[in-house]
Amino acid sequence: MNTQTAARPDTRTEREQKESEAPKQITYCLYARKSTESEERQVLSIDSQIKEMLQLAEREGLDVAEIRRESHSAKATGERPVYNELLADIRLGKFGGILTWAPDRLSRNAGDLGSLVDLMDQGRLREIRTYGQRFSNSPNEKFMLMILGSTAKLENDHRGENVKRGLRTRVEMGLWPGVAPLGYLNQGRMDKKCQIIIDPVRAPVIKQIFEKMGYEQWSGRKIYNWLKHDLNFKTRGNKSLTLSGLYRMLDNPMYYGVFERPRNSGNWYEGKHKPIITKELFDLAQAYLKRDQIVRENKEFAFTKLFTCGLCGSGVSAEDKYKKLRDGTTAHYVYYGCTRSRDRECKNQYIREEELIGELIKLLDQINLNELGMRHKLEDEIKRFHHFQKVVLGSDGKQEAAEADVNIRTYAKYLLREGSVSEKRELLGNLRSRLVYTNKHVNLLPEG
Repeated sequence: MNTQTAARPDTRTEREQKESEAPKQITYCLYARKSTESEERQVLSIDSQIKEMLQLAEREGLDVAEIRRESHSAKATGERPVYNELLADIRLGKFGGILTWAPDRLSRNAGDLGSLVDLMDQGRLREIRTYGQRFSNSPNEKFMLMILGSTAKLENDHRGENVKRGLRTRVEMGLWPGVAPLGYLNQGRMDKKCQIIIDPVRAPVIKQIFEKMGYEQWSGRKIYNWLKHDLNFKTRGNKSLTLSGLYRMLDNPMYYGVFERPRNSGNWYEGKHKPIITKELFDLAQAYLKRDQIVRENKEFAFTKLFTCGLCGSGVSAEDKYKKLRDGTTAHYVYYGCTRSRDRECKNQYIREEELIGELIKLLDQINLNELGMRHKLEDEIKRFHHFQKVVLGSDGKQEAAEADVNIRTYAKYLLREGSVSEKRELLGNLRSRLVYTNKHVNLLPEG
C-alpha cells in the first residue's frame, strides 16, 4: 500500500535559517570623483556622473543610501579622505556595494586597487557597479576589475613620462615651464606656451632692487621698507612682497638669463627670455647679499625682545637706517618699532634708539629701585668703584651711604647710555615689570 507523506510546514527556526541564507539586498554608496580636466569641467563631470548613476539605480532598483563626492587625485595611494572613509564604512558593514561611473573613478594606483579586491575576498564588498559593467566576488569579474584598474595606472604612468619628456624638451629650448617669476609674465597663447615676457610694471622695480643692493649697498630690510612704504610695491596677487620673498628673488639667476632645472640638479640652461639685469650686477648683489645675511645673523640690537607693543601686543624689533649726508658721509641710525606679528596694520610709531634711551632714563627716575632685579649687582659695582676712588684717588667715601640710591640710578642710566649691548639687555631684562612701548613712550606694566 502506497502511502503519501504529507508536507510538513516549516518551523519558525527553519524559516529564519532560510531567510538568513537568502541573499540580502545590497546597500550601495554612490561615489563620484572629478576627472583631471579643467576646474569648471571637473565640477560638471561630478554632477553628470551622479545624474547618470542615479538614473541607472532607479532603472535597476538599486538601494543607494548615500552619495559621496571627492576632488582629490586617485594617482597616489591613501590620499583621498572621502574614499578612505568609504572603505572604512564598507569594513564596518555600512555598505555592501559601490556605485560609480567607471573603475578609474575608484583607483588609478595599485594600492587602492588591492584594497578593493581584498574587501571582495573578505565578502565585505559584494559588488561594484559602473555605468556599463558589474563586478562581483567571482574570479573572472575580479580579474577584469584588476585589468581595468591596471590600465588606468598604466595611462597615468605614460602621462607622467610624457609630461616629464615635454618639460625636458622645453627647458632644453630655453623655455621656462612654470609660473613666471616676479618681473615676468606668462604668455597666454597656446602657440607660445612656456614663453615668458617682461612685466612692464614690475620689471623696472626689480632692476632697481638689484641696483640698490649691488651699487648702493642697501640692506635687505632697507629695500623691503622702501618697497612697502615708499613705492607701495605689489606682487601679481596684489600683495606686498615679503622679506623672505625679497631674498629669494635676489638669489634667482633667472633675472640675468639662466636657470637650473630641476632645482639643485646642476643642470643649467640659457633662457630665451629677455634678461632684466646683467650678470655683473647679479654678482655684485650676491656679494653684498651674503654680507647682509652674515650681519643679520650675527647682529644683536640692544633692546629687541624686551618690549611689547602697547597697541597690538606684538613684539618690538629693530632695524638699521642709513642716510647720505651732504658732505658725502653716511649717517647710521637704529629704529625700533612694532613687528606687526599680531596686527599687520598696527599704527605704532617708530622711534630712534637715542630717543628710546631717553624714555628709559625718564622711567628710571620714576620707578622704585626694587624694580631693578639686579640692584645688588649694581650696588656691588658701585662699591667696587668707591673702593677704587678711596685707594687710588684718596677719597674718604663719607657720602657713600647717603647717596646710595642716587648712585644706583646714575649707574643704571650710565649703562643705558654707554654700556655694552649685553649690559643694556641685562639691566632691562631684570626689571620686575613688563616694558610696553606706545607711540614714542615707554611704560611699565606688572607681569601677569
